[in-house]
Amino acid sequence: MNPIEVRRTRPTENQLCLHLFVPATLGWFQGHFPVQPLLPGVAQLDWVMAFGAELAPDRRFSAIENVKFQRPVLPESLLELTLSWDNARSSLRFEYTLLEADARLPAGSGKIKLCP
Repeated sequence: MNPIEVRRTRPTENQLCLHLFVPATLGWFQGHFPVQPLLPGVAQLDWVMAFGAELAPDRRFSAIENVKFQRPVLPESLLELTLSWDNARSSLRFEYTLLEADARLPAGSGKIKLCP
């Protein structure tokens, strides 16, 4: 139930930037919602944890801080997910951006506290 990874870069040791294609066939869309399927926030958080494991291996979820879902993510969207790990604060910061033809629109952001 993961998106299709289109591109991956590591600007720094503590950062990861991914371009993700969100196919309509993802199970996350089933029943959420019948008339206009939307990617649930829990799916977005699941992806943050899955991809964030590359920056913070052997860490587990502790708490969510400052999460905002600003725009709906629809089937067939192209997303940019930027992750930043702050070891001193045990905090994984994330930003989702919708990549459209000529626009970059904020879709969601927040911080997740991790523990050893």
